[in-house]
Amino acid sequence: MTTLYLGLALLLLAFILFWLSSRQRRGAGLPGGRVIYTDTRTWGAVEKPLYDRLLDLTGKPDYLVEQNVQVIPVEVKSGRTPDAPYDSHIFQLAAYCLLVEKTFGKRPPYGIIHYPGRDFAVDYTPQLEATLLDVLADMRRDEYRASVERSHEEAQRCVRCGFRGVCDQRVA
Repeated sequence: MTTLYLGLALLLLAFILFWLSSRQRRGAGLPGGRVIYTDTRTWGAVEKPLYDRLLDLTGKPDYLVEQNVQVIPVEVKSGRTPDAPYDSHIFQLAAYCLLVEKTFGKRPPYGIIHYPGRDFAVDYTPQLEATLLDVLADMRRDEYRASVERSHEEAQRCVRCGFRGVCDQRVA
């Protein structure tokens, strides 16, 4: 009889642990599959960044989830949930898709941006990759320019900008 109670207690414990794990996975915006990389201390030690020498591009996605033979990058955002993902977040995710392809030799079909109120699956299309490569080329070019013009007219971006103290083109 004790063995029966012990077995039932272990089964109940396994169910509770599975439920907690599933809840934590959903809260992080993770799709089904095996987590093979994480940049959060919640799941263990922080992994080494992904790196592509030819593009001199480094990145640390929040999660990489392996689904069958695909590797899906997941980026978790803590700010307010927009109606559509911000362009900067899309390009960040696209960079992770590119790094996944270079590192694992598998092109992700999409990546996920997780906001507190909603997840967005962003298709990693050849067009998005080409636009990303153009943005990276522009950034490399701008690295060596003496002066780079402000690229927006949004006061809120200026208020939060790390260069606000030295910028002579502030909007706010």
